[in-house]
Amino acid sequence: MVTFNVRPDIDAAAERLSSTFGAKREIEKLPEVLWEGETVEMLATGLYGKGNGLLAMTNLRLVFYFHGLMGQRVEDFPYNRISSVQWAGGMLMGTLSVFSSGNRADIKQVPKDQGTALAHQLRMRIAAAGGPAAPPAAAPVPAAGSQDIAARLRTLDELRAAGAITDEEYRDRRGKILDSL
Repeated sequence: MVTFNVRPDIDAAAERLSSTFGAKREIEKLPEVLWEGETVEMLATGLYGKGNGLLAMTNLRLVFYFHGLMGQRVEDFPYNRISSVQWAGGMLMGTLSVFSSGNRADIKQVPKDQGTALAHQLRMRIAAAGGPAAPPAAAPVPAAGSQDIAARLRTLDELRAAGAITDEEYRDRRGKILDSL
């Protein structure tokens, strides 16, 4: 395995990679895209869009980083915006799908061991943070003033826009709120 000597947290995460193929430059340049105080917990390699790059799970967000000869690409997924994570693994590689703010990002050709571990850690992170705030499915709708109703409808609209609830759940809960008038 290659030793990078970039930063202790990045080096430790890089040592756990089964392969750094296609991500050596990204590992070396990763500190340039991290925020102050941000630490790397886990790394994985994968293909996103047109570039083979690096997935970095930090204490604040999930970052995809591609640093090519002609340019670079950074896309981040703050944990409070991730609604779910899906892993589909084959014999050697798989696809990690991240659902965030109503969008889906598919990171392909992730080595199976890295993708499985990353998906598991992401699910734990989302669950620990409570995931996107969604009201419980069977939550009763108490009667309230019109100002409270408007605030609840705005919250419901935000949940649907963030992808935290389905259109069917939205219609059902909206109906209950309006019925409480």
